[in-house]
Amino acid sequence: MTFDELKEKAHGLPLKPGVYIMQNAKNEVIYVGKAKALKNRVSQYFANLASHTEKTRAMVSQIDHFDVIIADSEFEALILECSLIKRHQPKYNILLKDDKGYPYIRLSVHEPYPRFSLVNRPAEDGARYFGPYGSRGASQDIIDALKAALRLPQCQKRFPRDIGKERPCLYYRMGQCDGYCRREMDQSRYGEAMDQAVRLLEGRYDEVVNDLQAEMERAAAELRFERAAELRDRIRSIELLGKRQKVVAGSLADTDVVGFHRGEAKSCFVVLHYVDGDLAAKDMELIDTPMEEEREDTVSALVKQYYGGRGSLPRQILLPCEIEDEVPVLRMLSEACGRRVALMTPRRGAKMDLIRLANKNAVEEVERATSREERQSRLLEALGRMLALERGPERIEAYDISNTGDADIVASMTVFVHARPLKRDYRHFKLRDLEHADDYASMEQVLTRRFRRYLDGDEKFGNLPDVLFIDGGENHARVAVRVLEAHGLDIPVFGMVKDDRHRTRALVTPEGREIGIQQNQAIFSFVGRIQEETHRFAIEFNRLQRKNRVQGSVLDQIPGVGDKRRAELLKRFKSVKNVRAASLAELEEAVPKNTARAVYDFFNRPEGEP
Repeated sequence: MTFDELKEKAHGLPLKPGVYIMQNAKNEVIYVGKAKALKNRVSQYFANLASHTEKTRAMVSQIDHFDVIIADSEFEALILECSLIKRHQPKYNILLKDDKGYPYIRLSVHEPYPRFSLVNRPAEDGARYFGPYGSRGASQDIIDALKAALRLPQCQKRFPRDIGKERPCLYYRMGQCDGYCRREMDQSRYGEAMDQAVRLLEGRYDEVVNDLQAEMERAAAELRFERAAELRDRIRSIELLGKRQKVVAGSLADTDVVGFHRGEAKSCFVVLHYVDGDLAAKDMELIDTPMEEEREDTVSALVKQYYGGRGSLPRQILLPCEIEDEVPVLRMLSEACGRRVALMTPRRGAKMDLIRLANKNAVEEVERATSREERQSRLLEALGRMLALERGPERIEAYDISNTGDADIVASMTVFVHARPLKRDYRHFKLRDLEHADDYASMEQVLTRRFRRYLDGDEKFGNLPDVLFIDGGENHARVAVRVLEAHGLDIPVFGMVKDDRHRTRALVTPEGREIGIQQNQAIFSFVGRIQEETHRFAIEFNRLQRKNRVQGSVLDQIPGVGDKRRAELLKRFKSVKNVRAASLAELEEAVPKNTARAVYDFFNRPEGEP
C-alpha cells in the first residue's frame, strides 16, 4: 500500500479499543500496539511525520500494510497486545531478550542421576519444578547451597557415565562432595540425597532435619563418630539453607521496586525484590538499542513483559514514573495471581528513596556495560538517523555571532570530532567592513572566509565537516546553504533553535522544518552542549576585543581623557577610528569643549610633531 492508502485506511478505522499490527513488504510483523480508539492512534503514525521520534519515522517508512483486531475493552486490548508481542517478537517493540522474570528450579527426576537446572517457565516434560524465585542469581544460590549442604556433585561429570573414570575432583578433597564418581561409593545414597533436596525445596525442613538428627544419633551410638560429624555439619547447613530459601521465596510476597535508565548506547531495566524491608534479590536486563519512546511508555512495556503471565507476584510494585495504562495493567497482574497487586509511583519519603536506589543501579549497570567509544558511536548514529544523513556525523562544525551593539562584531567556530570537542581546530573571526550589527551578513562573511580558506588550500581549514550547526533559525541556515552553493560544496546545514531560556530546543532545516530533539535525552544534551560551547567561545572573544579596545585605547595617551571621557567618546563614536575622523564640533557634542579640543588636536597635529 502507498503512504496515502495507509493514511486513508487509518482514517477509516472505528473509534473502538483494539490492537493494530504493522507489517512490512515481507509480511513480517514489525510493531504491535494497543489503542483506546484505533482511528485516533493509528492515524497519528501517518500525520505530521516531522513531530515523530527517529524510531517512529524509521518504523513508518517500513510499513507496507497493517491489520487491526477490535476488542471489547482497553483491558482486552492490553492482554492481546502482550500475547502478540510475545508471539511475533516485533523489531520495533521494546523486548526483554529472553522474556525472563521469576525463574524456576528444574529437577530431571526421570534420569538415573537427576540434576538441577534453571528455567524461565515450567514445561510438560515430566520434570519437577520449584519456584518461582526472586531472581536467577538467588535461584542459583539455592542450587549451590543445596549441593553444598547435601554434598552433591558440583563438577561437570555425568553419571553413571563417568563413575570410576578419573580420580575424585577437588570438591571431594575439600569435603564438599561425597564423591559419587568413585566406584566404591554406595550409589543409593545419591537417591537419598536428592530425596532430601526435594523435601527441602518443598519447605519440609523440620522433617529432613529430624531424619538426619535420628541418623546422627544412631551413628554416634554405633561409635561411627566420623559419620555422626558429617551429619551434624549437614544439619547446620540445611538450617542455614532454610533461612535463605525463606528469604528468597518471600521476596515474591512483599515489594518489588522498578528502576530504569536510558543511556546513549544501552538502557537498563532493574527490579529490586524486598522482603520485610530488606533487599533480598536484584534482577536486571540490559537493552542494547537506545529507545526513542517516552520514558513512561518504555517502563509500561517492560513491566508488562516482565510480570505478564507470572503466577506469583509481589504485593506491591513501585514504579519510577506513572504509566498511562496503569488501570488495565493492574487488572492484568491481579487476575494473573488471584489477588490484588498494588502499583504505586511514590513522590517522596522512604519509598521514593527505594526508587532512587533502583534507578542508581540501572545507571551503574549501563555505565559499566558501555564504553565511552560505544556511547559516542551510538549517539552519532542516532543523530545521523534523526537528521536523515547517510551516516553518523564524525566532524561537526558550529558557528555563532557575538557583538556589542555595532562594535566588536566577532564570530566563533567550534569543532566536535567523534562527539568530543577538538579545541585545536576552534577558530575566531573578527568581522570586517560592517557598518552595523547584521547577523545574516556576519554569518555570510564568516562562512565565506572559512570555505574560501579551504579551497585555497589553507591547512588550518583543510578538513570539511560532515554537518554544519548554525546558531539561529531557518534564515541563518539558508545563508549557510547559499554560501556553500556559491563555493560548489554540499554539506548538510541545520539551525539551532533556542527556547525562551536560551537553550537549544530543536534543530531546523533551511526549509523551515523543525526536528524535535527533546525525546532523545542523549541527543538533546549533546546538541545543547555544542550550542553552549559555541556561544561561550564567541562571547569570550567578544569580551577580549572590547577589553583591548577600551583598556589599550590610544585615547589613554590624550591629556585630560580619563575613563569617563574615554567611555563617552566610544559610546558616541563606537570606535577610535571614528573618533579620529570626527570634526571639532562633533567632538564637542560628546564631551566638554576643552576635552574635545585636546582630542581634536591630538589626532590632527602635523606629521612629525610629538
